Amino acid sequence: MDKTKVLFISQEITPYLPETEMSKIGRYLPQGIQEKGKEIRTFMPRYGCINERRNQLHEVIRLSGMNLIIDDTDHPLIIKVASIQAARMQVYFIDNEDYFQRKSTLVDKEGAEHLDNDERAIFFARGVLETTKKLRWAPDVIHCHGWFTGLVPLYIKKAMNEDPHFANSKLVYSVYNDDFTTTFSDSFRDKLKLEGIEDSDIEVLNPCNFENLSKLAIQYCDGIIQGHPDANSEIIEYAKNSGKPVLDFQAEDTYVDAFNSFYDDLLG
Repeated sequence: MDKTKVLFISQEITPYLPETEMSKIGRYLPQGIQEKGKEIRTFMPRYGCINERRNQLHEVIRLSGMNLIIDDTDHPLIIKVASIQAARMQVYFIDNEDYFQRKSTLVDKEGAEHLDNDERAIFFARGVLETTKKLRWAPDVIHCHGWFTGLVPLYIKKAMNEDPHFANSKLVYSVYNDDFTTTFSDSFRDKLKLEGIEDSDIEVLNPCNFENLSKLAIQYCDGIIQGHPDANSEIIEYAKNSGKPVLDFQAEDTYVDAFNSFYDDLLG
């Protein structure tokens, strides 16, 4: 019997970024799930504050070179990879000169949110999915961590629902305390569209803010996990009212077992 394949798409992973609840889960959950006998792949953004030399990132030429069009502009997709030797796992990084060269993550050194975070989220989500296809690797479970991954469920369920790589994938979305305060412009809805996505599919993005982007992710995923004890209560309530399976926040010593069982239950 083939191993269950789990794709982790993370907003933050330590040691590439400082330790937070999310970055620690991004690092240790894939290792734990791999040790449970599942096959894994892990992606994160290649923020400009990540030291490539110290972390031994290198470009994967065979995966790079595609252009993603956002708002009628071509943006080259660059894929890099690094290894966490202790965990025997690789991390793939989505990179682009326009979106990920600045020496910060989603906010600048003063704490102000980057004005193009909307396009960066679109590029990241699409870049992960296109790269997964290039790897010829069809995940059984896709686990998204943080709002920056929130468009992945929409793209899979609406734009790529007939693609054999994702036709049978179950989507899990983890909600953290990573709220942002910016309201994206209404043009965000047009920018994110791909063939197969209609206006009615993204009605909830009115306005285009943190709460509604989180609700969009929940609408198109198959299960929701509370990833942080202080996650936005409105979003957790929305998840629990969705009728979909919801896993409450899990302590550090229980979450690998709990998440692994959650995946197995979704796969039936």
